[in-house]
Amino acid sequence: MKYVLGVDVGTGSVKAVAVNLQCQSFEDHQVYYPFNSPKPGYHEQDPEQIRAAFIASIKGIIEKVGNPPLAISLSSAMHSLIPVDEHCQPLAPMITWADSRSAEIAKSLRATQKGLSIYKATGTPLHAMSPLCKIIWIRENDPELFNSTYKFISIKEYIWHKLFNEFKLDQSNASCTGLFNIDQLKWHNEALELAGITDRSLSNVVATDHVKKYNEQELNFLTPNTPFIIGASDGCLANLGSMADKPGIAAITIGTSGAVRVASSKPLPNESSMTFSYILNKETYICGGPINNGGIALQWWLKNIKPEPADGDYEQLFQQIAGVPAGSNSLLFLPYLTGERAPIWDSESCGTFFGVKLQHTQAHFSRAVLEGICYALKDVLDAVQQNSVPITQINVSGGIVRSDLWVQTLADITGKKLVIVQSDDASAIGAAFMALKSIGIISEYPTSNFGRLKTFEPEPANVAVYAQSFVIYKQLYANLKETMHKVYEMNGN
Repeated sequence: MKYVLGVDVGTGSVKAVAVNLQCQSFEDHQVYYPFNSPKPGYHEQDPEQIRAAFIASIKGIIEKVGNPPLAISLSSAMHSLIPVDEHCQPLAPMITWADSRSAEIAKSLRATQKGLSIYKATGTPLHAMSPLCKIIWIRENDPELFNSTYKFISIKEYIWHKLFNEFKLDQSNASCTGLFNIDQLKWHNEALELAGITDRSLSNVVATDHVKKYNEQELNFLTPNTPFIIGASDGCLANLGSMADKPGIAAITIGTSGAVRVASSKPLPNESSMTFSYILNKETYICGGPINNGGIALQWWLKNIKPEPADGDYEQLFQQIAGVPAGSNSLLFLPYLTGERAPIWDSESCGTFFGVKLQHTQAHFSRAVLEGICYALKDVLDAVQQNSVPITQINVSGGIVRSDLWVQTLADITGKKLVIVQSDDASAIGAAFMALKSIGIISEYPTSNFGRLKTFEPEPANVAVYAQSFVIYKQLYANLKETMHKVYEMNGN
């Protein structure tokens, strides 16, 4: 069978998805790996362990399908940072997007005109996730490592170098570093100066459809001269894989965290909410905002009910939630269990239940947690819509698609039609679409026949209830922000 392979290098696993020449996915293979947290706020991984998983995922697909792919395209998680020597040997563990050690640096930058200028030029929010803030932290806290580093690279650059012995980075992942000018398509001098580096400390940047043919021996299960497409970031490719790469259609992905993204022909900056503008290709920016607390909040709640939850327990939880009316009888939940990114960008925020009364049962709390995650996504959606064309439809992917109740709740809270276009493989599928176009199999990216897909229309009565509750939800954070920060300090953070 003829097919291409999209490989998504994520924070917890590598997932390879086989897509045929009719743009249909038909096989996948996933390899997991751990992370380390040696100190509070640290989130690190071994890049060589991830590279091994990358190779194993490709080999696993080939063993399942029975023949190698025509081409391979790469998707990767954003914001990782690896200090390496000139031979691309890591000098320290990889710092992931979830690492918060540079939170104070980001907070200080957000309060300056220089920081806002860099945000506008680079499209990357000023947050601890940003490689810009990570490099500044290394320079200030580990000068020996900083001075020893030949290049600061991401996990995709690490894998690419091991394949081709060259330091290359796609424009999409470059655009989420906080170091790349998204209008001029080159490293941004003001950001470089702030980080204390020059462009020699970074890779050469190429377009997302850049192709290189693999002809080495390590991956001897591939056909000689197999094209590798450098691809884009996982967020941008999730829009492509969700067929939300045209204006007016947003994509929402919920996994451990979550994100709202919309395609645009130009960047869509929002200083107050600090939404991102990342590059998909030369015609398209993917703009939006990420939330920290998606499925992880629901998982946290279920573990408090059942310390060792199984898959069936999630089904029982959703059945329990279905018995509670929309709005959870005025019980609200701020889902900021791990702080929050867009639109509040507050690492010191915390989760909060509000409005608790004797009438509220465990089921009410369960529904409030689910609704709180959806309110957080609506908060980002509203920020994105301030500058975008009107959004009439949202394509959803990720773990949320396993629950009709969850998708319907999101439709009711956002007031938008929701369409399930893919499973949780959207980033890898988007990478495969890019491969098909890059090697000339297709001339345009596929558009979906929405009439044959599962859709969820908002229910007017529920929309009205949630509109009232969302006003209170927004007020809660504003009223509690100062108190949250005091609690954060009391906990020794």
